[in-house]
Amino acid sequence: MTQKNHGDAQQPKRQKTNDDGKSAPKNIILNAFLMSSPGLQVINSWRNEKDQTSTSAENPEYWIELAKVLERGGFNAVFFADVLGPYDVYKGPGNFKPVAKAGAQWPLPDPSYYIPLMAAVTKRLAFGITISTISEQPYHLARRLGTLDLITGGRAGWNIVTSYLDSASRNLLNGQNLPDKVERYKKAEEFVDVIYKLFLSSWQDGAVKADKKKGVFTDPEGLRHINHEGKYFNVQGPGLTQPSQQKLPVIIQAGTSPKGKELAARNAEIIFLNNPSKDSLKKNIDSVKYLAQHKFGRDPSKIKFLLQVTIIIGDTAEDVKQQIDTVRALGDDEAALAMFSGWSGIDISAYTDDKPLEDIENVAIASTIQSWKIAYPEVKVWTKKEIIDRVTVSGSGILFAGTPKEVADTIQDWVEYTGVDGFNFAYTNLPGTFKDIADKLVPELRKRGLVPGLDELTRANENGLSFRQQLFGTNELDPTHPASELKWKSNESREEFEHRFSKALEKLHATL
Repeated sequence: MTQKNHGDAQQPKRQKTNDDGKSAPKNIILNAFLMSSPGLQVINSWRNEKDQTSTSAENPEYWIELAKVLERGGFNAVFFADVLGPYDVYKGPGNFKPVAKAGAQWPLPDPSYYIPLMAAVTKRLAFGITISTISEQPYHLARRLGTLDLITGGRAGWNIVTSYLDSASRNLLNGQNLPDKVERYKKAEEFVDVIYKLFLSSWQDGAVKADKKKGVFTDPEGLRHINHEGKYFNVQGPGLTQPSQQKLPVIIQAGTSPKGKELAARNAEIIFLNNPSKDSLKKNIDSVKYLAQHKFGRDPSKIKFLLQVTIIIGDTAEDVKQQIDTVRALGDDEAALAMFSGWSGIDISAYTDDKPLEDIENVAIASTIQSWKIAYPEVKVWTKKEIIDRVTVSGSGILFAGTPKEVADTIQDWVEYTGVDGFNFAYTNLPGTFKDIADKLVPELRKRGLVPGLDELTRANENGLSFRQQLFGTNELDPTHPASELKWKSNESREEFEHRFSKALEKLHATL
């Protein structure tokens, strides 16, 4: 029952080899894809009798127990998706009734408040959080992120998004719709640069003394104004929070448009993708690596790529089929179409139910359908009915369904063919899906050397590794990252740093 990609079947695989010529599997990253909503990807997942998300907003124990499941299961991180308004494009604008009824990414409490609960009962689990560059000023965001990074022991990451829902911008930008994509990304690049300066350049390493005898908490000579003056932001600084052990939270990005790829290739240490076929995923990874290396001078091996996948694991083929049938039976057609309209930005209610969607003029819908045709060749004609079925079962990503061995086979196949570094696992019920991954899939992946053993993970993290250390073995940004030279080091005087800082800024701005 595992999703097959028939168009990829005869393609060669890419494998690492040991000195003896045998295949050498790499450790893959396991992320739990979460949201603070009753539902994330699978429509009406909260209706599943095993699901506990309907009371999660007001139940700290839910988040605490979920964190323990993930830590025990060998997950590397949690990634909190987020949006700042309802999906109201379908039969809209302003029609939020379908998603409100179905609990489809609505309601949405602020996920940042759940992270300290989960961090308090874990030692290894890292946390990526989505925060939009339209939602607040960079000075304030640096404070929020800095606080999360401190309270988690350096286990925080920031997913940079520019937002795509006008329902968000109408509430955040004084009733205005979103600026066009070019303008949003220009603003986002400057926003990110301010964040770099606040975290890396306003506090000298070692500036925090906390010396009770001398009465010096922070050495004032180890603080400086960043004095950023740009098109969109004027920020004096310094940043409000003292540095964590990794100083700058890990930078994450999920954009796949041309502008999104550039933002990712310049800045990201982790990139989230949701390509529905191996060929499209490999092409996407290779293109971003090329862009990172040849346009921004980065070492592409210092970027981790994670694929979004919805997981269904059963003990038998019949068990898997029953789970899929349950997901379909609990779905909501209008909510599925509303979610698709929100993702594409196009009101799909404009098309009749039997209208083939492959050849319509709208680029956003046609390109999505074309990619799904490759991933699901058994579907001969794509209409709204097929969209409802696909979105209901697996959301915007692809479905891996089968026995633990079948799903592990598929994961290994995709890793070897595409070079993907890990997976962002979406769920059909919580915490059941992640218990299945922890108890059934992870042991199978360990047999293949694709994930380390729990004892190995515990030993590696006994001294409290930061998120960046877990990914790359260091707290430092990679030296080829455009922002790496902005860091004020402990062995530099203010004068020395100011001199070097001006050159570092020139190098950073040259990448824009």
